[in-house]
Amino acid sequence: MPVRDFSIVQLHKLHITACNVARAAGNYMREGQLRRRKVVLNTREKMNSVDLVTAADEGVEEIIREAILKEYPDHDFIGEESYSAGEEKRFLLKDGPTWIVDPIDGTVNMIHMFPMTAISIGFCLNSIPTVGVVFAPFLGGQGTLYSAIHHPEGGAWLSEFGHDGPSTPLPLVFPPPPLPVDAPKGCLFFGEYGKDRRDNPQSNLTKKAANFVNMATEIGGRGGKGGMVHGIRSLGSSTMDMVYVASGQGDIMFEAGCWEWDVCAGIAILLQTGGIVVDSNPPAGLEESDPIPMANLGGRRYLAIRGCSEDASGRSPRTQQEALVREVWKRTERLDYQRPG
Repeated sequence: MPVRDFSIVQLHKLHITACNVARAAGNYMREGQLRRRKVVLNTREKMNSVDLVTAADEGVEEIIREAILKEYPDHDFIGEESYSAGEEKRFLLKDGPTWIVDPIDGTVNMIHMFPMTAISIGFCLNSIPTVGVVFAPFLGGQGTLYSAIHHPEGGAWLSEFGHDGPSTPLPLVFPPPPLPVDAPKGCLFFGEYGKDRRDNPQSNLTKKAANFVNMATEIGGRGGKGGMVHGIRSLGSSTMDMVYVASGQGDIMFEAGCWEWDVCAGIAILLQTGGIVVDSNPPAGLEESDPIPMANLGGRRYLAIRGCSEDASGRSPRTQQEALVREVWKRTERLDYQRPG
């Protein structure tokens, strides 16, 4: 089906499918955690000892793949585990209808039974995240679902599931309040150390650690790089980091080293709630007065700023967001993440 033929009715159907599939996969995960009371969870290393995969990751991806392709056999599907197991490492997204799925983001969290674990199901049209569903099966009684359709007639919603069934979906707050006047001062900042743990002065790990300290330090500290943010949050899940910023529960997400399946669904929610996502490295040749382009979904570097409303000075949301992006860039090291192969 050509991209131009997708209507809001069809997008709502896609959204319902993704929500139902995410819930089913979440139930599978919850049952697996219950079985762990009797059986040791087997894990396998990918890149290193913090880059882990379990049978649950592969099982959840298979559940999602089969359900989606049964409903939409002509759509493309990119899943973390099947991509990781394959030899092709190029960015595979094209303009046609494509599902991008992380079956379990926060595998290490799941292994330790820390609840920041999410199923991320994104759907792209024209390479833009258009439908996003993120289900956190261990938050709340029976899980918490964030979702959105990025469309003028779409929306963004939060549903919590208890033992008595789902709550009525609540629209995410819109329009959210302005950004703090002296941002990043007063912001809540999300970021991850990532899986690249090499120890040298120019490593990504060393630079990320410096970034976190810069953002937390008092104004004027660290050679003028101090950001005095309210707090730094590292949840062990880029998906949950993005969703909390998208829903206005955080202000900034600065991440590099993750992949399109970690952020695709969250970006759809972020865009629908008025947020922006740009490259966490300043694009080469970008002038101070130039508009800042959206991040390349496959670029492995993402700086997300929540949506906001016009401030007391009359600054538009986009003006506030781009000003904050430039302030973050001034305080952060340039990170180098490439696609392998």
